[in-house]
Amino acid sequence: MSDRFTLLGDAFLQQEVRKSRFVARATALDSVEAAHAFIARVSERDATHNCWAYRIGPHYRFSDDGEPAGTAGKPILQAIDGQHIDRVAVVVARWFGGIKLGAGGLVRAYGGCAAECLRLAAKQPLVSRVAVNVYCDFSSAATLYSRLPDYEAVKRTERSDAEGVELGLDLPEERVAALTDFLRDLTRGRGRLQRDRETSPGNGAAP
Repeated sequence: MSDRFTLLGDAFLQQEVRKSRFVARATALDSVEAAHAFIARVSERDATHNCWAYRIGPHYRFSDDGEPAGTAGKPILQAIDGQHIDRVAVVVARWFGGIKLGAGGLVRAYGGCAAECLRLAAKQPLVSRVAVNVYCDFSSAATLYSRLPDYEAVKRTERSDAEGVELGLDLPEERVAALTDFLRDLTRGRGRLQRDRETSPGNGAAP
């Protein structure tokens, strides 16, 4: 079982803290570029602050957007990491209600709003995926194509030569052994499967 999770879709939460309104929005994504696009899209133009954080594998960033340093973006990131969520971005907008919350109050408000938004969101285990290259003869190719969904394999590339076909596939790591066995039986040992030297984006390593 995976010890990391990602969201099944968008999430939303609204809270009021001492007359300030906080709105959290979160979504699952696969790249740093997608995270910044989401932040730009959901940030509220009339809000006093739009604070945010994202985590995509080893890549993360956060912003206090004018709040005192360390009181907004970092607590949002800590809410993400505290629930073992990956490949996600969270934006928390605040409309100032006239009462100052103090540094501790801001940390609790931003972090708490983000944490509750993520806690209530629908989640799924984050499956580690790998990139592999599969080679088979032409007579086996049609059967291999038809069976790719059985292994949750997604075709990335395809090329052929005089001997056969080479496919670049992305699939869950736990399915690699089964696909290797199937390929061996299908091609009577003539096919081969090799892991790509580059890491698939699906395992949390963002570009």
